[in-house]
Amino acid sequence: MSIMDNYNHYLQCLGAVHDTLGSLRDNRIELVRASWHELSISVSDVSLSDEGQYTCSLFTMPVKTSKAFLTVLGVPEKPQISGFTSPVMEGERMQLTCKTSGSKPAADIRWFKNDKQIKDVKYLKEKDANRRTFTVSSTLDFRADRSDDGVVVSCRVDHESLNSTPQIARQVLEIHYTPSVKIISSSLWPEEGQSIVLTCESKGKPLPEPVLWTKDGGELPDPERMVVNGRDLRISFLNKTDNGTYRCEATNPIGQNSTEYVLIVHDVSNTLLPTTVIPSLTTATVTTTVALTTSTATSATAISTRGTVFFFVMA
Repeated sequence: MSIMDNYNHYLQCLGAVHDTLGSLRDNRIELVRASWHELSISVSDVSLSDEGQYTCSLFTMPVKTSKAFLTVLGVPEKPQISGFTSPVMEGERMQLTCKTSGSKPAADIRWFKNDKQIKDVKYLKEKDANRRTFTVSSTLDFRADRSDDGVVVSCRVDHESLNSTPQIARQVLEIHYTPSVKIISSSLWPEEGQSIVLTCESKGKPLPEPVLWTKDGGELPDPERMVVNGRDLRISFLNKTDNGTYRCEATNPIGQNSTEYVLIVHDVSNTLLPTTVIPSLTTATVTTTVALTTSTATSATAISTRGTVFFFVMA
């Protein structure tokens, strides 16, 4: 083929390209490069309607044709969590639904409590009205527990169009529950004449304020010595009449709870004076040979105390 023939084919190619671009009638499609061996176009603001087969023809003799299929991904919308009402009472069943639309192919949804993934969830995939993209939803069903209070529940959407950067929706749980109560004593062995502090630790939501102290089912019998300060009950100058069962009761709008502490006042301990043990002397008779100027054998008596041995040599 001569240079003139190649030039004519090139002009035919450009004409065909311009005819093709004109037939598309879309300002988003532009010619990037056109040469004897390459033809490039660009498509801006890509939409799902741009998906399909594209054909490139080089008008040589014979005509050369190449085809490519363009796949357009549908980016999922930011997920939304629905079904949460605040606050939730402990023991109530919760159903949280996470939904995202517009994904192609269908997006993947995962649930987390704080950073721990929840496995047992329901998953639903439906085609959108355009019949090209999908709406994906997932439902988390569980019974509210006090340990869930303050927990961050998150719905995570993964999709190949997000370039490893998932979209996440979060919901902080607020669980209301009845108080839990515990009494802590400042002394493990209370004695007469001493003081003791009983602390009522109460947890609940809303926080129970204040707490109620009673003794043996009634009011505290000696307010001068039995003083309540917040959650603490301080009893001064203990005596045997203070023996009994002390109850701490905590109440909030959800309910009430209580616990008991049995106080036993002991006699004052007798302090024993330290004693000194004097080791007794131990005597033993041994026979030994000692070097004397007379070079004769003699007997010796050894008296040993703790750690020391004395020898008395008899000539």
